[in-house]
Amino acid sequence: MTPRFDPSALTAPVDRQEVRAFRRSRKTAGSTSAASVAIAIVVSIIGALVLIPTFVGTLISVFAAFGTGGLSLIALVPLLALIAVVGLGVFFGIRAFLGAGVRAYRLSRFAQANGMAYVGSINNPPLPGMIFSHGSSRAANDAVRGEKPRFVEFANYRYTTGSGKNRTTHRWGYVAIKLDVPLPHIVLDALGNNGLFGASNLPMAFRTEQRLSLEGDFDRYFSLYCPEGYERDALYLFTPDVMARFIDNAAALDVEIVDDWLFLYTKRDVSTLDPATWAWLFGTVGAILDKLAQWSRWRDDRLAAEASGAAPAPIAGAPVADPADPVPFAPPAGMLRPPPGVAAGGRRLRGRVPWAALIVVGAFVLLWIVSQMGILGALFLH
Repeated sequence: MTPRFDPSALTAPVDRQEVRAFRRSRKTAGSTSAASVAIAIVVSIIGALVLIPTFVGTLISVFAAFGTGGLSLIALVPLLALIAVVGLGVFFGIRAFLGAGVRAYRLSRFAQANGMAYVGSINNPPLPGMIFSHGSSRAANDAVRGEKPRFVEFANYRYTTGSGKNRTTHRWGYVAIKLDVPLPHIVLDALGNNGLFGASNLPMAFRTEQRLSLEGDFDRYFSLYCPEGYERDALYLFTPDVMARFIDNAAALDVEIVDDWLFLYTKRDVSTLDPATWAWLFGTVGAILDKLAQWSRWRDDRLAAEASGAAPAPIAGAPVADPADPVPFAPPAGMLRPPPGVAAGGRRLRGRVPWAALIVVGAFVLLWIVSQMGILGALFLH
């Protein structure tokens, strides 16, 4: 990412020949969505080839029975309607197919203008975030990556759960930021994007004993979860100045720190042709990057104890982290520091079963079963 933000490629007129050359160079239609449109066009044509002969046969029978009078002309209406529907479907399918190529071309030019690269589609992204471990047909689309000052990836993400009529597609947008060192698993559940009755929109629920309350107004914007025993480390990482950055810039986003990655999640696309969305994301990422350098000095003193089998103990002479102190602790010269890494107890938060949601769903299912059996009707009749 470069300091200069140039969104002009997102809205500037495009040369169709350049778009075609871009698509040929990528040897694809530019995105998974374009491939889906092509499949839809083929299915529409096949459907038309099957249905039109059926209608023609029916009309021939009608003509034979009633002649070529007014009824025959009326009978032509369904056939003409079918032809119009299929024709419109093919037209809009081709238009969407070409539009997907233009979209990919614009994003590629935008990425290039801002010191990044357009990657396109990524099947089953190899990332450790919570949204990447659920469902099937996992794919990121319109991915845009930057390498400097550190690796950052913007993409739209889809995965499916269930099957048949219960099949559901889950849509996310994410920003993945590579960190310098692995950190404890920490989740900031944004309260502003929660659902009905404050239910979290995240695909995982965490045990309440892992929730940590921070000072100031932070708890009004986020619920912070960290592994038990890592409360002091969370306070060390989320100093007041860092908390202020997240409140001011990322209050509408869910945040996950896992291994050596930081993820920002939203239920909307982040890789779009909307300059305002990109301006917001660039500002958010820039504000966070400015504070990540102080996290690179964090070390888990439990690693040495874990290797030796001894009980965890803090580094000799290490002061207790003061949340009001934005300066990371740097050990005195000669003090032995653990290597980068996180002990087993801090690598993953412990999940919980969302009993409240299951009870509500179970109540609706039970009510439906009872209504289908006629029990409710019998009760009201009596």
